Amino acid sequence: MKIVADTDRCVGAGQCARTAPEVFDQGEEDGLVVVLDAEPGQELLAGAAEAVDLCPARALSLD
Repeated sequence: MKIVADTDRCVGAGQCARTAPEVFDQGEEDGLVVVLDAEPGQELLAGAAEAVDLCPARALSLD
């Protein structure tokens, strides 16, 4: 699975970074999503999927 982030849709809510900090962070200047691990291993996949589901702007997806 690969994580895709659409920074044009991101509103900087930070749900992703709080839910899966090993996979997501926020930019220091704009607060937008930064994907730290675009292809997380099995041990991080559940948290990454939860973060995708929680994104209020629907800026994240798993392909």
